[in-house]
Amino acid sequence: MTSGGQAPDRSRSAAVVVAAGASKRMGGIKKEYRPFSVIDSEARTVIAASVIAFADSGEVDLIVVVIPAQGENDARMALPSRLLTPDAPVPVLFVPGGASRRQSVHNALNALEGKDITYVYIHDGARPWLTGDLITRLSAEVRRVQAVIPVTPLVETPKGIDASGSITKHLRRTTIVSAQTPQVFVFREILTAHERAAEKEATEAIEYTDDAEVWGAFIGPVHTIPGSPSNKKITFPEDLPPQGTLS
Repeated sequence: MTSGGQAPDRSRSAAVVVAAGASKRMGGIKKEYRPFSVIDSEARTVIAASVIAFADSGEVDLIVVVIPAQGENDARMALPSRLLTPDAPVPVLFVPGGASRRQSVHNALNALEGKDITYVYIHDGARPWLTGDLITRLSAEVRRVQAVIPVTPLVETPKGIDASGSITKHLRRTTIVSAQTPQVFVFREILTAHERAAEKEATEAIEYTDDAEVWGAFIGPVHTIPGSPSNKKITFPEDLPPQGTLS
């Protein structure tokens, strides 16, 4: 219930946590299922950290975890059992991914059809440092602008290069940012955008690398809010905290 006599917000939100990749740069051991932390005597994997952040945020009503085909048993083993009980406050669904990240997200969005979802958060399962504060700030902003992502400024000066490695452009870092997740959108429009992206990928040599790009190509502007330097994505083994420092 909102304060000041305003009507309560009747919208429903879902989180999509994408973890369908093969983790080839991690030596083939799936990074999302690696040990990440121990909090209140509860061991957490990389993916569990993000799922718990969403479940505890009070901002989502449903969580979809996108997994490799035939991988539901492994995915369940990577999450705390309390998240998977029939009476869990936020239900968790498992959806098989596709051949690319975009297709994996599209599969998850299709699974949300008919579930009365207004807003959807799309998050990398390999970003375990997600905080409730960032989720809350994104929640407030998406209601104002319809599409919003967290970004961080570049620290080093970017350059454009050609195939030979020679610099072709000296870019201004003040106008370039790094995109993070969760990326949050009005559900109906981002589903439509993915449908149109699928049609274009089927006929042209193009691949969309994130959901903000999909929205921008077919719907309109994507807004930004400050992200967090700690909201990193795990790509290589050295990105994980050392086992002895899990906390």
